[in-house]
Amino acid sequence: MTISHTDDEVTATARRLLDRTRVIAMVGASPRPQRPSYGVMGVLLDHGYEVIPVTPHADEVRGRQAYPDLRSVPVDVDLVDIFRRSDRAGQHVDEAIDIGAKAVWMQLGVIDHDAAKRARDAGLDVVMDRCPAIELRRRG
Repeated sequence: MTISHTDDEVTATARRLLDRTRVIAMVGASPRPQRPSYGVMGVLLDHGYEVIPVTPHADEVRGRQAYPDLRSVPVDVDLVDIFRRSDRAGQHVDEAIDIGAKAVWMQLGVIDHDAAKRARDAGLDVVMDRCPAIELRRRG
């Protein structure tokens, strides 16, 4: 299933999310500086967001305690940022719905229209195939 939204609508949703979000759970966060998630996490932290790394492969990322899955995160999450391949994104979208997150954000190249529809149907805002670090730079 394909859900069409204009570029302007997606940009408006992205900006609204960046304005109202405080706590971001980053699924697929990596402790390796050469990985894109490491850099994006740094940008988000520099902009004042609380970023919680979610990965079963590390105890901490950028000095922050990591959790093996979204259900293990002990605080309420505003936005789930998904740094996983498209074929794995859906399971994390479903976890985001289960934990009561307000939004999901699938990174550049991460596209799962069915998962996006499930999230929207559950009342979550969705941004797909975008990067919050790039959106923050566009905002100035």
